[in-house]
Amino acid sequence: MLFHLGALSVLAASALHTLARQIPIVDGVIGGVPSSDTPVHVDTTLSSAATTPGKLRVVENSGVCETTPGVFQASGYGDLTSSESIWFWFFEARENPDTAPLAIWLNGGPGSSSMIGLFQENGPCRINNDSKTVSLNPNSWNNVANMLYIDQPVGVGFSHGTTTVGTSQQAASDIWNFLQIFFSDSRFSKFATNEFAIWTESYGGHYGPTFAAYFLQQNAAIAAGTLQGIPINLKVLGVGDGLTDPLSQYPGYITYAASNPYHPLVSTSTLNSANSSFTRSGGCRDQIQNCYSSGSTQTCSSAQSFCNNNILSPLAGNYDVYYVLAQNPDPYPPDLTSFLTNSTLTAKIGAESKWQETNNQVYNNFAKTGDWMHNSAPNLETVINAGVRTIIYDGDADYILNFNGVEAMVNNLQTQFSAQFAKTAFSSFTVAGQAAGMFKNAGTFSYVRIFGAGHEVPAYTHGTLSRGQAAFQFFSQIMSGQSLSST
Repeated sequence: MLFHLGALSVLAASALHTLARQIPIVDGVIGGVPSSDTPVHVDTTLSSAATTPGKLRVVENSGVCETTPGVFQASGYGDLTSSESIWFWFFEARENPDTAPLAIWLNGGPGSSSMIGLFQENGPCRINNDSKTVSLNPNSWNNVANMLYIDQPVGVGFSHGTTTVGTSQQAASDIWNFLQIFFSDSRFSKFATNEFAIWTESYGGHYGPTFAAYFLQQNAAIAAGTLQGIPINLKVLGVGDGLTDPLSQYPGYITYAASNPYHPLVSTSTLNSANSSFTRSGGCRDQIQNCYSSGSTQTCSSAQSFCNNNILSPLAGNYDVYYVLAQNPDPYPPDLTSFLTNSTLTAKIGAESKWQETNNQVYNNFAKTGDWMHNSAPNLETVINAGVRTIIYDGDADYILNFNGVEAMVNNLQTQFSAQFAKTAFSSFTVAGQAAGMFKNAGTFSYVRIFGAGHEVPAYTHGTLSRGQAAFQFFSQIMSGQSLSST
């Protein structure tokens, strides 16, 4: 997942971390950067379980979450090394699993667990309001795809080991290596030739394009005979409410805070101050541009600190940055901690470390490198131009990665479909006859803005649609190789 902010600095630090969800709050700043004297923590503590480097350790059919008769599930670890273990949870498609595509789901942060997506958004079950039980999800994405939820990088969620990853590029290499282990296992090798998709959100605006471009590069090396490995049959990239091109997206905070489909978020004076912080000499815009041109770790990290302290955080007001219809703190989606730290449950699924929604050590590693302010649009353009079907989607009630910024990013892309996209008018995205959003298609590229949805688009509903119904429609259309259409 990705990031969150607000007028939270008046709250106690412990409360801040409770509210932060996917994006940590550092010294009262959403997406802040730790002070320079904060050490980068390297955690080498492992559970007592023996690792098996280069192999999977799996619990099959735990009976947790997916209760549809006959649907296979597996959870466990892919051991990259003796001190780096990646947690995964796999669910076969409810229909035709042998031929259905395989999709991985990655939440953002950086440092947030993909169990968020599994249990709050699009998995076979959804967390109930009591935060202790789950209910079967009729709009689960494994209706039509084999779903693989991955906690990454190492240290996130149930993953454990040495937490050294601090850039999206390093994370891409680890996930490639994990997938080589996954597809080499006899239980999952049959899926290696199925169509493959990457779906992600929030910081996934960096992860998705970076991982996809890296996978294409690795495939090319395998084809050229310079690398040994299993090629990944990448056909789809989906990015929801993502941070991809900060230079294009940061003005969106000002626009959205002033005028969105619901209500202004802050006063005119706060807007003016943020606007000045963006446009003035040496301000946020200049700092992002300097990051883009130099790639300097210090320049990019300083840009994240300045822009989030002066723009992202103050413009949130007292509204939930992930869902602006609610004031802080919004109890929805229900917290997962009590459910995923229950010892009976963790024993059933084979989890070996105590679950946390977000690992602050991993987040700090990324903040130190300035990865947040890197521009992932060139990777996104590479993926689109390579013919990978790509969808960018967002919810119109999300502030933290709002549609104003996302649409500016999309409009600034330079791809084989950009000219057609610019000339195409928005159409109403209807689901079962109800207006659920607005969309555009151009070639194998699609964009959709979903009405009434916050940061975690599949967690919400609109009108009389069921929760996640609109998201399931765009997911199933894209996964079947189609452009978006109304129903």
